[in-house]
Amino acid sequence: MTARPKPPDMDDVALMLQARDDDESAFAELVRRHQKKILNYFTRAGVQYDCEDLVQQTFLRLYRYRKRYVASAKFTTFLFLLARQVWIDELRRRKRQERLIKDLSAEPPETQTSPQTVHAAVAGSLDLAQALASLPEGLRQVVELGVYQDLPYAEISEILGIPVGTVKSRMFNALKKLREFMERP
Repeated sequence: MTARPKPPDMDDVALMLQARDDDESAFAELVRRHQKKILNYFTRAGVQYDCEDLVQQTFLRLYRYRKRYVASAKFTTFLFLLARQVWIDELRRRKRQERLIKDLSAEPPETQTSPQTVHAAVAGSLDLAQALASLPEGLRQVVELGVYQDLPYAEISEILGIPVGTVKSRMFNALKKLREFMERP
């Protein structure tokens, strides 16, 4: 890996080809040149508070896929395609999270807690990542595949190598445990 500075007049394709060969300074120059453009892209797309994270994810993806880069179009076309894909993935993640929150608050708790109380707990204090991490592996896998990946029970059954009935019971138990986690003071 080299660390020689890149001339500012070097074009993006040449820099990306060098970055593809593990030249860190070429990659750093690409980030320096294009990070504001990508930040503006996400801002105009309606991202309100995660812009910097999405920019970082875009450049991480660029770095991850650098070996696959082929100079068949402008570099910025490739970069904005990656940024667009990061945004689509983020929208899907948000939709899955909203669906999980809706599913958790829609099921009546076994105690006399109202749906409004459950929703307030979910919206206000639930750290969903922490709640999911608290689940046993078998239950967490079913939730991740069913809710986050939006897979049908039959497909989850194939992936995990368990009967469909087991998938259903694990999903039920996982949602029950997540609901209990939400109701903790």
